[in-house]
Formats: sequence, C-alpha cells, structure tokens
Amino acid sequence: MATIEALRTPEAAFAAVPDFAYPSHGLEDLAGYEGLRLAYLDEGPRSAANVFLCLHGNPTWNFLYRKMLPVFLAGGGARVVAPDLFGFGRSDKPVDERVYTFAFHRDALLRFVERLGLRRITLVCQDWGGLLGLTLPPVQPERFVRLIAMNTLLATGDIPIGDGFLAWKAFSNSRPDLDVATLLRRGTPILDDAEAAAYGAPFPDVRYKAGVRAFPDLVPIAPEMPGADISRAARDWWQTQWRGPTFLAAGGKDPVLGLPAMQTLRAAIAGAPAPVVFADAGHFIQEWGAPVARAALASFGEG
Repeated sequence: MATIEALRTPEAAFAAVPDFAYPSHGLEDLAGYEGLRLAYLDEGPRSAANVFLCLHGNPTWNFLYRKMLPVFLAGGGARVVAPDLFGFGRSDKPVDERVYTFAFHRDALLRFVERLGLRRITLVCQDWGGLLGLTLPPVQPERFVRLIAMNTLLATGDIPIGDGFLAWKAFSNSRPDLDVATLLRRGTPILDDAEAAAYGAPFPDVRYKAGVRAFPDLVPIAPEMPGADISRAARDWWQTQWRGPTFLAAGGKDPVLGLPAMQTLRAAIAGAPAPVVFADAGHFIQEWGAPVARAALASFGEG
C-alpha cells in the first residue's frame, strides 16, 4: 500500500474522558494498512467462548460502547473487542478524504478480524458499524454466530433510505468543521458535558475530521454506488444462509435510522424477530446501552 498521510490524535486529548479506563491496543502492521495505527479495546479472556465485536459509526468511537461493555463482560466468560475505525477515536486519521471508501474500511475490518483470530463472534453494530459490519459474515461465515444490530441498515441502494438520512447528509456537508461534541449532545440529551466532550476529543481541529466529512457521502444510496453491490450480496446471504440468533433494537427518537430502518433490516435477515423499541433512545442508542445489552442477552437465553 502506498504511504497514506495521516494524523494521530495526541493521547493527551483523551486525558479527561470519563468512565473509560479500558487500555487501548494498537496495530500498525495490519495487512494492507501498514503504517496506519488501528486502535482497539480487547477485554476479557482470549479463550472466551463468546466474543462480542462492537462496531461504532460516524462520528463516534469505541467510547460509545462503555455502557454495554460491563454487561457483556459480567461473569468473566466473554471477550469484548471494539476497534476504532480509521479516521475516528484513537485510530490514525488519513487527511485526504479520497482515502475514505467503503472498501477501505470494510477490508480493514476483515483483516482485523483475521489478525486477531476472532471466532464465535456476536456482531454488535450500529450506524456505519452495521453498514460495514453486516457485510462481514457472508465472507467469514465460520466466525460469526449471533447478531445484535441497532439503528443501522444494509445500504443496498435499491430501497429509499429516507428523508432523515438525506437531511443529515445535507447538514453534515454544510459543516466541514462539524462540532462533534455539540452534535452528540443535541441528539443525546442524557450526556453530561464531560461525556459530550469525550466524543469531540479525537478531533482537535478541522484537519482531523476528514472521516467525519467523508462518511455521509459514502453511504450507498443508489444501486451503482461503491458498496451497494456488496450490500445486496450480503442481504441475499442474510436472507438465505443465516441461522444464528438475532436481536434488533431501535431508538424511538432516532430520526435517521430508527424503527422504519430496523423493520427493513428485519425483512432482510432470516428468522429475525421484531425490533425492540427503546422509546427514549436516540440514534446513538448505546448511550442507553445497559438495558439494551441486557435485553439482547436475555433474548439469547443469557443473563
């Protein structure tokens, strides 16, 4: 891979992040991405019978899962792995927006799962975590056994995505230096000042926000867009090949990928139950995460 110019958020920027004492790990030699650091959390025994792979979306990072991690880890029998996508969190941030493509991020996740040798995975995904993550099991079916999907979709390009997303895309495109902390606070009023600031911590200035700017325009909303064909193939696989337990959750106050999106996703997944609606939750449903995680585990016969 050609050298990619990237920024790395100084660790000091994360000094005031509250209630998130998990150590961060990093890979700088991921196959095909050499020289770029991919940061991730890795908690619980490496020999655990169940591995929760928690994938975030835009413009968040694995801090988003801090309320779900303790539920998954309770009892000591599970492992939780939560990467920061390139451009977010503690991962390196390519400065050229053209670097950010559907394939760039999807392939990184595939290589990451292979590198860590993850198996018996419960895929936990929301927003872009689902757009990308839901395309992984069709090419690594032996690794995935359960699904927890929240406020997300398969972006196949052949189903209207909804006015809520188009409004978000226009809003984001009009703000190249988007104030991430303010955005999260607006959509998640339960956040306190320190929590909101933690979401802005990875982005000290506008130079670090190439991924934040790029992601809304990458969502495949037309059949010919990159990633749409992969997503349609994934939909076919979920409809015909998936046999694992599934839990779907929708934020009742999510105007972008709430209940209508989750009902569409349900139709694409064999055996999927009706989405569980968390009435007070917004788009970033993990902020209401403990009851969501407990409900998911209960649906799997755990907890």
